[in-house]
Amino acid sequence: MRVFVTGASGWIGSPVTSELIGAGHQVVGLARSDASAAALAKAGAEVRRGTLDDLDGLREAAAASDGVIHLAFKHDIAFSGDFQGAADADRRAVEVLGEALSGSGRPFVVASGTPRALGRVATEEDRHVPVPAAAAESDPETRSATGELALSLAARGVRSSIVRLPINHGEGDPGFLATLVGTARAKGVSAYIGDGTNRWPAVHRLDSAHLFRLALEKAPAGSALHSVADEGVPIRDIAEVIGRHLDVPVVSVSPEDAGAHFTWLADFLAADFPASSTLTRELLGWEPTQPRLMEDLEKGHYFREPAA
Repeated sequence: MRVFVTGASGWIGSPVTSELIGAGHQVVGLARSDASAAALAKAGAEVRRGTLDDLDGLREAAAASDGVIHLAFKHDIAFSGDFQGAADADRRAVEVLGEALSGSGRPFVVASGTPRALGRVATEEDRHVPVPAAAAESDPETRSATGELALSLAARGVRSSIVRLPINHGEGDPGFLATLVGTARAKGVSAYIGDGTNRWPAVHRLDSAHLFRLALEKAPAGSALHSVADEGVPIRDIAEVIGRHLDVPVVSVSPEDAGAHFTWLADFLAADFPASSTLTRELLGWEPTQPRLMEDLEKGHYFREPAA
């Protein structure tokens, strides 16, 4: 297939691009910078210059493709105070890409987030539950609503699916775990909130890349898929590994003090959202093969001193 991929040079997008090319697909990757364009060309992908705000360009690229994988998200503004702005741009992109594929039966795979199931393990059958407006700007469920939009495209002749991503880990991680390690290094303590028994689901990014390819190739229209290897790793266990590797104390931070200690990460760190992938494995035959989260942390790459 000729596959248009947004976010193709990103931390998850890079292995998705390699996975697709390795399986014989032709990748057209969206690049907003010279560095991204160079990385895509080196990987063997065709480069399409543009951004998520170039809606006409997105529409044109999708129309010329045999399928689309949408991974791009404005993380730069999302975690600097404008999460809603990033979520809005994401929704506009999905709307335009979906319009271009409408009635074609072609695959459209959209990255989303694992849902919260309020006291139990979430499954692929769980759907997005809207959050109060006051919490929308900092809540990942805001983005999940766009995933529900993607699923609805199945009724418009698009073989749409969503891959719900938990915490993705691996060498070079610029995300949640790297931020948690950086906070522990800067504060001199490795902290968790309350008793630390709340859980994060997790998966290695290479296992996620494999699932995106399977979704593109054979996921039925309207499929919600979970890229989950660890159903739920207690945050305290993560903090203890970080504390041991950095040789700093492991401490509890009260919910009232969490915002000051963790800044934007506090809301995510306080959440309990275990999730399973049983239905995804049964549907597509996907099986994680990479190291699990705790094993990956023990490898030590998260604790190398950052370059000057």
